[in-house]
Amino acid sequence: MTPATDKPLNQKEVGSLADIIMVMQRRFMANLIGELARGRVSFPQFFLLGHLCSMGPLGMSRIADLMNHSTPAATGLVQRLEKLGYVRRTPEKEDRRKVTVTATPKGIRLVEGIREGMIENLEKVMGRLEPDEQRAWLDIYKKIHEYCTSCHR
Repeated sequence: MTPATDKPLNQKEVGSLADIIMVMQRRFMANLIGELARGRVSFPQFFLLGHLCSMGPLGMSRIADLMNHSTPAATGLVQRLEKLGYVRRTPEKEDRRKVTVTATPKGIRLVEGIREGMIENLEKVMGRLEPDEQRAWLDIYKKIHEYCTSCHR
């Protein structure tokens, strides 16, 4: 490990970090895509299913916003997930034209199974780091997560 300095990273070092992140993303995405293929789910469908599992039931306009899709495109995405048995659409009581989308137990199992695979991969990565490096990585990613979630509300 290199000694810490008080100087921020320069542009070349930030570029090196970008290269590292891209390699990590490709590696993790390759594993994720393989898992999704078994469930016959695309990445956007999994992205939506993950939101439903973490946020709970959502209306179609909220889904369209989260996915950065038009409402008709979001409806198509939901219909495909519903056909696979991963989500359920329920008409709202006050306005039956509106629907609420909920992850089914099958959808929750898919998301949890993929999450478990991610945990296994991360444990392999963590096994190459010293405990203090593991903690530092977790602390850094918590800060990045906090930044990312505060920017997209």
